[in-house]
Amino acid sequence: MKIGIVGAGRVGCACALAVVVRGSARNVVIVDRTRKRAKAVATDLRYGAPLCPKTTVIDGDYDDLANAALVMITAGINEKAGGATDRNDPQGRLRLLDTNAEIYRDIVPRIVRAAPRAVILVVTDPPDPLADVARISAGHDRVLSTGTFLDSLRFRVHLAEHFEVDANQVEAQVVGEHGVSQVFLWSSARIAGVPISSLVRERGEILDNVREQVENSVRYANITIIEGNDASQFGIGIVAARIAEIVLRDERAVLPIGSYNDNFGVTLSLPSVVGRNGAVRIFEPEMSSEEKQALQRSAANLKKSEDRILKAAK
Repeated sequence: MKIGIVGAGRVGCACALAVVVRGSARNVVIVDRTRKRAKAVATDLRYGAPLCPKTTVIDGDYDDLANAALVMITAGINEKAGGATDRNDPQGRLRLLDTNAEIYRDIVPRIVRAAPRAVILVVTDPPDPLADVARISAGHDRVLSTGTFLDSLRFRVHLAEHFEVDANQVEAQVVGEHGVSQVFLWSSARIAGVPISSLVRERGEILDNVREQVENSVRYANITIIEGNDASQFGIGIVAARIAEIVLRDERAVLPIGSYNDNFGVTLSLPSVVGRNGAVRIFEPEMSSEEKQALQRSAANLKKSEDRILKAAK
């Protein structure tokens, strides 16, 4: 099976590396507006590929995406370059929307002409509204955003560190926007079936204090990483590779990922069954009244930004 990666910046390179190391696809095509960069990245990866599962990596143009089952889009301005690194900015990643929406309106039709049956995976920030831009430009619904999959992993990791357990033993999800309005589902967070709230009480801690600490660590993880390394890239690269595997293998795995939701009128993340055609079913988990209200606010936050950008495009 074949996948394409459009954009050979830091995130695109991280996605490509993860795909090759994990053996996510048999063939990988890297496309960038600067062909020389795409060629350099593909060449560099080929030198290490003999130590990984069998993968053929090439650089190419949009026509070379023909017959790809999935195309990742990582192209666009990032948080640092776009000025989205202020923890007090209520817009967060949405500050990048105007610029990146224009880039997507140029890129997506080219992808669809070359690979009309491919699932499009939006990795660029902000991924949720850009997924709706991509969906409209593509003229089909086989569009996913990486959504809150990475946020959910961050949530699990920080809970695991707090309680000193393996993150694989933590059940916890973030839903809604991949951004400042994301919603942490504390009511269903568990370790070995034990509610986090019970574990907090056993330790003599105050839940609100733990929540504030963990949520701040997760919500602003990208900014913390950028402050030390200019770009948040490796986590999202691994996440994008895993999503590609799920689609290519038609795994029907359930994960918190972004897809268009009729009930909210926008793309946002809820636990979804993902397979060959993208998100084939969306679950709405049990939530507290507080979490339900927060999800509504998250959707409204996205809708406001999307309505503005779609109106500006007319």
